[in-house]
Amino acid sequence: MDLAMLKAFKPSAFESAADAYRATNEMANAAKDAIDNQITAGIRNQLEGAAAKAALRELAELSKNFHYMQTECRLVSTALIGFAFDMAVAKRKLGAALEDARANHCTVNTDGSVSFPAGRMPGAEKDAEGGTVTGSAGGSPTSGALERQAVNIHPNPHYGAALDCANRVADALKEATDADAEWAPKLRALKADDDLVVSDRDQVDVKSDRGGVLRAADPYLDSIKAPPKEATPEENAEWWKNLTSEQRADYLAVHPNSIGSMNGLPSDVRDEANRMVLNETKAGYQLELDAIPKEPAKYSPNGSYPVAAFTPEWREWQDKYGDKKARLEGVMKGMNAIQDRFDRTGKGGLPEAYLLGFDPTGLGDGKVILANGNPDKADHVGVYVPGTFAGIESIGGDGGTHGDLGRGERLWAESHRLTPGQNVSTITWLDYNAPDSIVPEATRGQYADEGGPQLYDFLRGNGAAQQAADDPRAHTTVIGHSYGSTVVGVAAQSGSWNDSEAANDFVFAGSPGVQADHAVDLGVGADHVWAMGAPRDDQVVRQGGRLMGLGDNGAIPTDESFGGNIMESDSGGHTGFFDDNSLSIRNQAAVIAGQYDKVQLE
Repeated sequence: MDLAMLKAFKPSAFESAADAYRATNEMANAAKDAIDNQITAGIRNQLEGAAAKAALRELAELSKNFHYMQTECRLVSTALIGFAFDMAVAKRKLGAALEDARANHCTVNTDGSVSFPAGRMPGAEKDAEGGTVTGSAGGSPTSGALERQAVNIHPNPHYGAALDCANRVADALKEATDADAEWAPKLRALKADDDLVVSDRDQVDVKSDRGGVLRAADPYLDSIKAPPKEATPEENAEWWKNLTSEQRADYLAVHPNSIGSMNGLPSDVRDEANRMVLNETKAGYQLELDAIPKEPAKYSPNGSYPVAAFTPEWREWQDKYGDKKARLEGVMKGMNAIQDRFDRTGKGGLPEAYLLGFDPTGLGDGKVILANGNPDKADHVGVYVPGTFAGIESIGGDGGTHGDLGRGERLWAESHRLTPGQNVSTITWLDYNAPDSIVPEATRGQYADEGGPQLYDFLRGNGAAQQAADDPRAHTTVIGHSYGSTVVGVAAQSGSWNDSEAANDFVFAGSPGVQADHAVDLGVGADHVWAMGAPRDDQVVRQGGRLMGLGDNGAIPTDESFGGNIMESDSGGHTGFFDDNSLSIRNQAAVIAGQYDKVQLE
């Protein structure tokens, strides 16, 4: 880049272009929300048949296109701001060099060289001739020493100032040239394909694009105050609040993983970040699955009947691809369940979903935190913590509204029915390594010891986000099923619930113990601790937990001596507490709604 180009460069023009891309992002966001939460929700509630299903498929693709547009527009905007920032730094350096040149009676030429006038050193008999010097960028200790020596022996007093200005001009031009060379391919890479289909390859390319922008934008991003390390949720909320809207957009564009997992940030921000990560992860897993060769015939034929002998081809395929395929398919099943929940928004009045946490491999079982309704705006929040065997592969169960996501939906529907005119949000929280076996894993407290503080931090984050939105703290109920109740018990003893107001009520369903002797030990008052049990296998789980020490001194929440409220339950076993239209789920919903008089006790 030459001197004239850098002098004429206007960072404000690129900043204006970045603003235009931000505006396009906001337009795409509004269009996507209208499709997901109004148009498709209306179709699901009012129309049926093949035409309606076809329309929903097309609208889903259009929504995906708008979300891709959002993601790319954010990256383009950040890239333009990053380029303008780098160029502005170079231009300021050039401006300072030009100003100093004028102050020292020197002239900066169009080629970047600097001319200096004739001048006389003190004690000299006559003026030394003027001249022109060409600077060099970068410099080194050796070149610096040589230049200082040359200045000391030069007879013209203006020579040193001219050489300094020439070097600074050269540095500024090199910085501008380097910025242009670095950013040009990054911006070209952000050009989308000229078709109407957002393919898996397009989604995966977003991650590559983001990496390129992140590396190039380091100087600009370093100018934004980074989130405090090992911060509390309250500190995270304060950090986010103090950023400008432009800085928030740029940070979200290049750091969706960290923003999505940051407790204390607004739910809609975390949701957007995690949806970006979900789309890119899902596309990447699908491409990996597509690259696996087709499974060959498994059995060797024997006439028209197979025999119990595996073919050599299948054995080789199984050794090389079998485990990988099963792992990828399991996680894909979970990601599809999350997408299915997004797609059910509006059905039966189901509110918009908020993905508050997502990691396909987090802590071994994957991380999924999904809310029905915005908890930042809710009057009542219910947080459901699943137990043994919970994981991303099973988060949706066998499809539809089964599984842990479905339990959260049913809790919302029943709580919503009890609270006309109020907002309810129910959250399925899976952010711990749940036991993968009843014996020996579910008999150990270590999984709860690790997960409890995570849950405590999440709940504090919910409160911080509500306060940052200037909304009153929601009435919050934490529901633990099976081993999930042990996690909740540890969380309750991880900090001062009374100080943080992180929770108001605890509900334990089929609890093997909460690592506490008495309800009062949990910090919300014994009258705000609720428990229910069931016969058959649930009795085995609860009594097994007692024997294995998950309840301190053998105490479990359904013991009368524990001191909490024991609710009626019509569950036929350990997994029936969340069945539709059951007394068990109605009792839980009454606690979530804060309508304690409607809870039926034993």
